[in-house]
Amino acid sequence: MINTEIGPTSKWHFSMKTSLTVVLEVRMSCEDCAGVVKRALETMEGVESVDIDLQEQKVTIKGYVQPDAVLQIACKAGKKATFFQYDIFSPFK
Repeated sequence: MINTEIGPTSKWHFSMKTSLTVVLEVRMSCEDCAGVVKRALETMEGVESVDIDLQEQKVTIKGYVQPDAVLQIACKAGKKATFFQYDIFSPFK
């Protein structure tokens, strides 16, 4: 007999992870602030890289992460953080 049921109890069930890029706007005033944010985000499971543009107040996180969890960690680092809003009338940077 062939098992055609696909679901959490099926032996055929599998979890597929997808790598994401999450971009946050984080209020940082200096290199020390940027370091605090970077270290906090790098401790998250699944994070592959954290790039910070201090001048743009932009933090780019790549990895197998959930965007809401990334935002929460940035806020717990003591910084005001939101998802980065792109201006639809200008090209992406």
